[in-house]
Amino acid sequence: MRRLSLTTTSFASLSARPTASETQPEDDGSPATPQRIRIEDGDKKVANRRIKDVEISVPVVHGTIAFYLGRKASESQSHKWTVYVRGVTNEDLGAVIKRVVFQLHPSFNNPTRVVESPPFELSECGWGEFEIVITIVFHSDVCDKQLDLYHHLKLYPEDETGPQSTKKPVVVESYNEIVFPDPSESFFTRVQNHPAVIVPRLPAGFNLPTPVPIENLKERERGDTKDHPLSHWFLNFSEADELLKLAAARQQVQAHIIKLRRQLNVIDGLPQSSITASAYDL
Repeated sequence: MRRLSLTTTSFASLSARPTASETQPEDDGSPATPQRIRIEDGDKKVANRRIKDVEISVPVVHGTIAFYLGRKASESQSHKWTVYVRGVTNEDLGAVIKRVVFQLHPSFNNPTRVVESPPFELSECGWGEFEIVITIVFHSDVCDKQLDLYHHLKLYPEDETGPQSTKKPVVVESYNEIVFPDPSESFFTRVQNHPAVIVPRLPAGFNLPTPVPIENLKERERGDTKDHPLSHWFLNFSEADELLKLAAARQQVQAHIIKLRRQLNVIDGLPQSSITASAYDL
């Protein structure tokens, strides 16, 4: 299973269109290669004071789940599917995202669907596969730019022969880390204890204003998105697995540093004992 790579990342300011390899899951059903999307906010208003040299990261998953209708299927409606934007472990993203717009195929009635509150998703029935444009609109103190994601709706599994199962859905998901540099103080304060948001620790003595609640946020919520009825089908982007891979990468870097120091010290004529000791002091 491939996870987020800190050394091989791609950045976008307004849109992120995945390549063919990124839209398909791995052979073992794992999610495809993620992206790290950096969004520069062009509207740095005085009303929203900025915290310099700080980045807030929001891991986000978007995808589709499609069920074959079996005996209930017709020529025009063979599958029921859901497209969504969610937190990595299905947390509520309403503190960051204001609305999500799903642009469906023109053959659908009202193909532009706007979801104003979490869970950010919609369900439909149909027979064909097509690309869905997912536009994420953030709250005004988060970013003045919207983010466009592109997702291919997949209805049919590639690794099965014979009749399609009505019990096992086709799941395609993509993981992205959205990065907000120099966040506003109000945004930082609101999400600093949010389980879905990665927030750095500020220096001691740094005073932040009292968090301002988002207007009508509680009125717009439709329940806890952690209790989603489809959650057992969501792909697992394990934090523990990510930490293990980061630890392994750190060990590789340390081993490479040791090798380079040995080579440099051999050139300088230093004894081997001092090389090993200094290398493990990192």
